[in-house]
Amino acid sequence: MATVRERVQQQPGRPLIICDFSPPRGPDAAVLKQARALEADFICVAYNPGKSVRADSAFVAAAIARETGHQTIFNLAPRDMNKLALQSHLEGAALLGLQNVVVVKGDPFSEKEQASTRPVSELRPTELVRSIVALNAGSDYKGQRLAAPTTFCIGAALDLGKGLEQEARLAYKKVQAGADFFLAQPIFDVALVAAFQRRYRDVAGGDLTPPVFWGLQVLEKGGLAFGPVPEAMQRELDSGRPGPELALEMLERLLAVGVHTIYLVPPILRGGARNYQAAQQFLSAAKRRS
Repeated sequence: MATVRERVQQQPGRPLIICDFSPPRGPDAAVLKQARALEADFICVAYNPGKSVRADSAFVAAAIARETGHQTIFNLAPRDMNKLALQSHLEGAALLGLQNVVVVKGDPFSEKEQASTRPVSELRPTELVRSIVALNAGSDYKGQRLAAPTTFCIGAALDLGKGLEQEARLAYKKVQAGADFFLAQPIFDVALVAAFQRRYRDVAGGDLTPPVFWGLQVLEKGGLAFGPVPEAMQRELDSGRPGPELALEMLERLLAVGVHTIYLVPPILRGGARNYQAAQQFLSAAKRRS
């Protein structure tokens, strides 16, 4: 299995696309058919989206890789597991042949949700990144040696909606901890790319070296969006213009400012369903343009 870091090095200057993918709510093998149809460079399996019970992201990523041949990534959050469970989980994922993991914080449980479940959050995301680096060096959280080290390529999350200053500082801490790449939540203004890079440079005293896969969401009328959608784009969507067309225009704007690493988010419908056909329409068109 290729790592994200290796593919970035092998494919400089050409679009490299990671496609977000939701695990099923049960042991539904139809998910493999959905994944097979996606022509992305990597399929990134989300971690319990919607805070709902779903098939484990690592197990789904391993099944997709085994049954479809796609390169995969799995997400992992420290919200629900302690150090022992997290590191045991990661060792199991490594045994399944997985090498790419993205550390996410995990959405907080509401007061109502905490009546039936509790967060663990023994580690912060930056601490989990550091913990995986230790596993790669062959040592567990107790300092005991492993029979063999892991070889994870470690991703971390960015969300510019939380503020450029905050995210620049967090990104710097994650780089220091050992992050190899970043996934950024979808943006709708390409000017944010340069703005974040400047802010990071101010904070870190140098450029952000690990690649950022900038979030690009394929929108759908009546669907959900990560962050506020520009009024002009929303009007076009409401008037019936296909979401993949709008996403391709956004891709062109990102390419024009030098962005070649893309985190594609397929349409999210009410109730959590995904429109992977729309995502594939985008991927197919993007492939023809590259």
